[in-house]
Amino acid sequence: MTARVLVVDDVPANVKLLEARLAAEYFEVLTAYSGPEALAVCARERIDVVLLDVMMPGMDGFEVCRRIKQEPATAHVPVIMVTALDQSADKVQGLDAGADDFLTKPVDEIALMTRVKNLARLKVLSDELMMHAAPARQMDLSATSVGESGAAERGRILIVEDEARSAARMVEGLARTHTVTVEGDPQTGLLKLLDEGCDLLIVSLSLSQADGLRLVSQVRSLERTRHLPIIVLVEPGDEPRLMRGLDMGVNDYLMRPVERNEMLARVRTQIKRKRHSDRIRARLEESVELSVVDPLTGLHNRRYMEDHLRTLVAQAVRGGRPLSLLIADIDHFKAINDTWGHDVGDKVLRQVAQRFRQNIRSMDLACRFGGEEFVGIMPDLDLARALQVGERLRASIAGDVFTVGSGGHLQVTASVGLAALAGWDDTPDNLIKRADQALYAAKRRGRNRVMSDAA
Repeated sequence: MTARVLVVDDVPANVKLLEARLAAEYFEVLTAYSGPEALAVCARERIDVVLLDVMMPGMDGFEVCRRIKQEPATAHVPVIMVTALDQSADKVQGLDAGADDFLTKPVDEIALMTRVKNLARLKVLSDELMMHAAPARQMDLSATSVGESGAAERGRILIVEDEARSAARMVEGLARTHTVTVEGDPQTGLLKLLDEGCDLLIVSLSLSQADGLRLVSQVRSLERTRHLPIIVLVEPGDEPRLMRGLDMGVNDYLMRPVERNEMLARVRTQIKRKRHSDRIRARLEESVELSVVDPLTGLHNRRYMEDHLRTLVAQAVRGGRPLSLLIADIDHFKAINDTWGHDVGDKVLRQVAQRFRQNIRSMDLACRFGGEEFVGIMPDLDLARALQVGERLRASIAGDVFTVGSGGHLQVTASVGLAALAGWDDTPDNLIKRADQALYAAKRRGRNRVMSDAA
């Protein structure tokens, strides 16, 4: 994949080495030789990943990382800390500063490409989700950044490992901050994953009676677990299987013997990333729902109705099946607003929508057409049975008074117009037009009644 990587180091030779390695994998590489220069590049350029040296004069890497994560425009840019010291304290300090990952000098080739590719992929996905979820000015990027700290780091972890002592050591290291379950059999683990879910899957690639990569493949192929972060446990010298796992979508790896602090750091990072992705997906789902649902009544809106009606009409025509459409309009609704106020008018609309849902089938589509008009689309329903639905809806609205707050009650009625698909050359627009004409015929004849285009 292609991505823009910023390499930051005060030693030119180090910069050139990393630049050459990344360029060979077709990354676009930008460079900076100090903390202030790096911040300036981040401010003016689109960056997908920052490779940041820790030990730099003036402003060290921890401070640079902290400032990147504090700035809303760059808070979601992944930062990999690069340190010459393999010290747990450095890793912890980097994570506290908001770093997403870390590498130790001399930088291992597989580790470098694994970390950069994975974070770049996540950054691109995150950017796409955020773009579709909401305009950037409406999103608090700092609150949804991958580097966010706090309770989001806690999670449920499933470890698939059949070597008891190895599993026990991992549980001992993780159980203080996470809920950990161990399974020795991959298929049992997969069933538990589907039944109970988790935030992170750790899979051994050296299982004695099974193939850990097969479990990875199954997890990635299922819709429910496709985005679940996976860390694999790898034996030294087993790089070919590691590379196959990375190609399948493994997020990270731990080389045996597993160093406790590195395990904690990598687990923490993967769970934070999952929380970040979950929040953005939830925002996207909310945004999609708002685009097709009327916020006042909870019914589908006119835009969704028109798109869906075209599809249903085409299906009915192809199959030679009936389809009916109903339009209901609240009688004298302007007088309700003028007399009782718009708050009461809104309560009436919500209660009409509720009665609308209760009086049509689950397979029918209920929509708010606009103002005080509601539409019901009823597949596989001829006009005679649609008239029964319309009468049931009319009686439901007229039969029980509406509660409007403070002990107040209001009598409300509605007029209903119906039309049925007339033949292979009928159109959605003509269907709506005929139902609308039937509605106005009901209004002219005194309201609180049901009329059809066949009347």
